[in-house]
Amino acid sequence: MQRIRLRYTKRGRLRFTSHRDFQRAFERALRRAEVPMAYSAGFTPHPKVSYANAAPTGTGSEAEYLEIALTAPRDTEHLRELLDESMPAGLDIVDAVEARTSGLADRLTASVWELRLDGVDPAEAGRAVAAFTAADAVEVQRRTKNGLRTFDARPAVVSLRVAETQSEQADRPTGRPCAILRLVVRHVTPAVRPDDVLSGLRAVADLAPPVPAAVTRLAQGLLDEETGTVTDPLAPDREADTAAPAATEGAADPAAAKAPV
Repeated sequence: MQRIRLRYTKRGRLRFTSHRDFQRAFERALRRAEVPMAYSAGFTPHPKVSYANAAPTGTGSEAEYLEIALTAPRDTEHLRELLDESMPAGLDIVDAVEARTSGLADRLTASVWELRLDGVDPAEAGRAVAAFTAADAVEVQRRTKNGLRTFDARPAVVSLRVAETQSEQADRPTGRPCAILRLVVRHVTPAVRPDDVLSGLRAVADLAPPVPAAVTRLAQGLLDEETGTVTDPLAPDREADTAAPAATEGAADPAAAKAPV
């Protein structure tokens, strides 16, 4: 059985698709591309697809991940191209690697988000960000199926700043001047989402954008605690894939294996 890990996007209007909508579109793409999928056992078998930490409905993303299991090996780049052609524009399959390490979900410990606040002056946003980061605690409320829940959003926020320019990947709903926030947040329980941070900015500094914020996830992966950056979660698989042929070549030449260092 071969396992393939894919990175996909949610762009433009497709950011409003739910996770279940994406699942249906992806399973149709698997059938169109004639991917030799492995299926679960039981009375109603399902294709073996594992989704990791999907973005909330209504947010764009450049860094969503999933893993599929195949019954026959396929070239990863060719498979990516076939699946991308079979998906709607905006739900794009942009990267594929063979899974050569374990624990993809364990490497998704933080996300980088971009929040576009149309109609908000950057200086006003800067004052709100300063108040948020200076606070020891920022209590926000979220409505759940069990009622209204109050929790502290501040500990999960690694960094929050006003960006000078918008990234090329982020959605651009309008051409109006606006404030762009860059947020790095840990994946904790309960999850702290960009809208929770916006609620926190409203609570500590009365920052209330006149229109809903356009939110895009730029990256997610393992958080480097020293630098505060988020690393590529597929990098270990690429490194293992590169090292595998070299190890095979060395094992095939006994003389090389015994050569003195």
